[in-house]
Amino acid sequence: MSGIGIQETVWIDLPDGCRLAARLWLPADGAGRVPAILEYLPYRRRDRHRGDDAILHPAFAKAGYAAMRVDMRGAGDSDGVMDDEYTPREWDDAVAVIDWIARQDWCDGNVGMIGLSWSGFNSLQIAAKAPPALKAIVTTCASDDRYADDMHYMGGCLLNDNLQYGATLFTWLGTPPDPAIVGERWREMWRRRLEQVSPPAARWMSHSDRDDYWRSGSVCEDYSRIKAAVLAVGGWADGYTNAVLRLLAGLPGPRKGLIGPWGHAFPHVATPGPQIDFLGYVTRWWDHWLKGRDTGLMDEPMLTCWLQESEPPRARYVTRRGRWISEASWPSRNCQPLSFQLTPA
Repeated sequence: MSGIGIQETVWIDLPDGCRLAARLWLPADGAGRVPAILEYLPYRRRDRHRGDDAILHPAFAKAGYAAMRVDMRGAGDSDGVMDDEYTPREWDDAVAVIDWIARQDWCDGNVGMIGLSWSGFNSLQIAAKAPPALKAIVTTCASDDRYADDMHYMGGCLLNDNLQYGATLFTWLGTPPDPAIVGERWREMWRRRLEQVSPPAARWMSHSDRDDYWRSGSVCEDYSRIKAAVLAVGGWADGYTNAVLRLLAGLPGPRKGLIGPWGHAFPHVATPGPQIDFLGYVTRWWDHWLKGRDTGLMDEPMLTCWLQESEPPRARYVTRRGRWISEASWPSRNCQPLSFQLTPA
């Protein structure tokens, strides 16, 4: 893409000797040191996730940011083995990555994180580790509660998604790196992954109660650990809509919420519509928190959401009828809780 620089593979050395593979987009020459935006997830940057990355990160580079997509330990071309989601090792690696980014000669020391689904979850979890350079995050289609409001269990009930996603993740955990990137090591790396991989769904089903396994990584256990500014984004057609409202109510620091009619995708490409200029909206967020510019975004209401109109049920909606509304704060004085009893009170 003209006007920006792209480095296909950048190696990040972690304190224990593990190397993570990343792709880097930089603003045009002459930009100097700039803030950086990190997306950190296991969905391979050179094949499975390449199309999404090609829209998101170049837009940030054109807006004057360094954008980096890192394959987690054990994923893609990165060293090591990954055996589960949202682990302390995952977070410690990310803290080291953020520190590494902040010390590069193209970064001014200010870092933001953005994520959808897995990377939306770990943006919250890593923010709870409070790395000094991390100033703001954007968490999209994710949850603050790994047990009560995730794809594994909801309200104590085991979900079918636990098995579906568990099977999918099982196949990803054993995929090989690219020989063109890692060289002759690829076979050894692949064999190690295959030998150590195990079905994650079995582990998830062995924790049927809200125990320490699920509390770990559920930032709702202690919102006060999150110091970075949080933009929480969801969609009415997604499974994680409730988290936006809980985050706005629970986080003590700067926060903003956006809920549209969308499914499980970033709002500039999500369906059903209407879509929005999400990249422009997020750039205003970054400009405020990472560049110190008064974009007016934080003067706008805390919550903006699409109020849907009733429509006949159908298998697929291209666009949902409705209108945008906003609330200055959340919980809102304009809303009152309403409880329905399943049995006579």
